[in-house]
Amino acid sequence: MSVAPRWLLGAVGPVALLVAWEALGRTVFADGHVVPPPTAIVSQLVTDGLGFYWPNIKTTLREAGLGWLWGNAIAVVLAVVFVQIPLIERALLQLALVSYCLPVIAIGPVLAVLFSGDTSKVILAAISVIFTTLVGALVGLRSADRTSLDLIRAYGGGSWAQLWRVRLRTSLPSLFAGLRIAAPAAMLGAIIGEYLGAESGLGVAMINSQQSLAVERTWGIALVATALSGAAYGLTALVGRLLTPWAPRVAR
Repeated sequence: MSVAPRWLLGAVGPVALLVAWEALGRTVFADGHVVPPPTAIVSQLVTDGLGFYWPNIKTTLREAGLGWLWGNAIAVVLAVVFVQIPLIERALLQLALVSYCLPVIAIGPVLAVLFSGDTSKVILAAISVIFTTLVGALVGLRSADRTSLDLIRAYGGGSWAQLWRVRLRTSLPSLFAGLRIAAPAAMLGAIIGEYLGAESGLGVAMINSQQSLAVERTWGIALVATALSGAAYGLTALVGRLLTPWAPRVAR
């Protein structure tokens, strides 16, 4: 008996969702104009075109990208410091947890007052990714093979030699797991920052479309933001797969 291709099986769920969405949008939600059908959203996307979306996408991607880079860099540095100096971890890990638990919508106005331009959005994007990447990096750095660490020490190497020769390589799969989660989180942090005050970006475009009651455009902007987040997640996963070919993969 022939087996259907894997991509075909994976497409069944999204296709069924789109068909159900289209049917509900044209029947149950047709009077309320709150949930437009996918065909209406796509039509609005085509009508708006790149002239409308590209300037906003470029702004949001810049803010999210800078936040992703700064937040992940801080997380990796903190993870290395925590592994090398455990005493510091007891004090600073709690601060990292507090930053993760702080509602972004609550600290956003404060950052908007303190910083001008895109700085507040970049900071919000960075705060959104620090803790998840920190946890992934810590788990990876501490999962190093004990025998390999003992071998480095037997040849006279200290903790920094263990870090450079064993721990960093071992930490890559867990680190990239955190980086994959951080990509959509940075996008969300940047968009929330734009909601709180900005001149351009997907968040600003969404607010304007909501205020003008352009329902299809609002949904289109949301879908574009979702697609960008998914693309960032997939790109990070691809890079991680290429850089860690030895890492075990989840069975499909």
